[in-house]
Amino acid sequence: MTDNAVLVTGAAGFIGFHVAQRLLSAGREVVGLDIVNDYYDPKLKEARLDILKCQSNFTFVKLDLANRTATRSLFAQRRFPVVIHLAAQAGVRFSLQHPHAYVDANIEGFINVLEGCRHNDCRHLLFASSSSVYGANTKLPFSVQDNVDHPISLYAASKKANELMAHVYSHLYRIPSTGLRFFTVYGPWGRPDMAMFIFAKAILGGTPIKLFNHGNMRRDFTYVDDVVQAIVRLMDHPPLGNPEWSGDKPDPATSAAPWKIYNIGNNRPEELMHVVSLLEKEFGRTAIKETLPMQPGDVPATYADIEDLARDVGFRPATTIEEGIARFAKWYREYHKV
Repeated sequence: MTDNAVLVTGAAGFIGFHVAQRLLSAGREVVGLDIVNDYYDPKLKEARLDILKCQSNFTFVKLDLANRTATRSLFAQRRFPVVIHLAAQAGVRFSLQHPHAYVDANIEGFINVLEGCRHNDCRHLLFASSSSVYGANTKLPFSVQDNVDHPISLYAASKKANELMAHVYSHLYRIPSTGLRFFTVYGPWGRPDMAMFIFAKAILGGTPIKLFNHGNMRRDFTYVDDVVQAIVRLMDHPPLGNPEWSGDKPDPATSAAPWKIYNIGNNRPEELMHVVSLLEKEFGRTAIKETLPMQPGDVPATYADIEDLARDVGFRPATTIEEGIARFAKWYREYHKV
């Protein structure tokens, strides 16, 4: 493998696995990095990695990005021209009980990635942010032009911090950096702690589905293939800096530095009850529904404005919720031998 490889951190994770697959199928050389922790079943992560390891143009590195020395050594050795940083401690609810995990992975880990990019001539850093940064905002759809200074979970705060940290490095060291605010990504090989997986398991197991805010939740469910398409298009579109940016009236999504933020969403929020009904149809079973009050750190609705993504790289999501859930359900049945 040459040193022209793309680094994908979090390659054993849900989105990282799909991004690595897409790049490998396009003939790109990929170094996939992951710590393979037990936040959720490591067997699922290992199964994803087994698929990636079948490709001759894939190299796996097991590494904790919070390990400063090991991370510095990897970046110095390989000098990655493109870094797609998707490794993170995820989950809003988990952050209520385990706050230090978010500082270690999302703050300490990210500063080590930034330092690696700084000292080794990275030409484009793409990094995962989250729709959770919109926090207490209620104006829909969420726009990258909106102020996001009121996060309501430590997970969200860590992602907002990543955006700020990347801006500093873009400003000081001219590292082209693109922040990706993901909106409720779902699909085959998804995370067991996310709604789609939880609902499927409950429906097939005959256990109650917990519907918070008494079921009145809307999420901008975004199919993973659409997310990957957006990332791949943005990968070859590093930000140059906005020549019209002004400190008198600062645009939150751009900068005079080569830094930009995008929403990666479906641009169409779905009622959670509708999602449950589609899963019921796919699995041929009726869900047991338990309605509960709003959870701390959660928001009632997410909805992405993606006009700048459409304008800059011609991206529009192509997968309907019906198509996406059918594909997810097919994978779920096959993987779990249901």
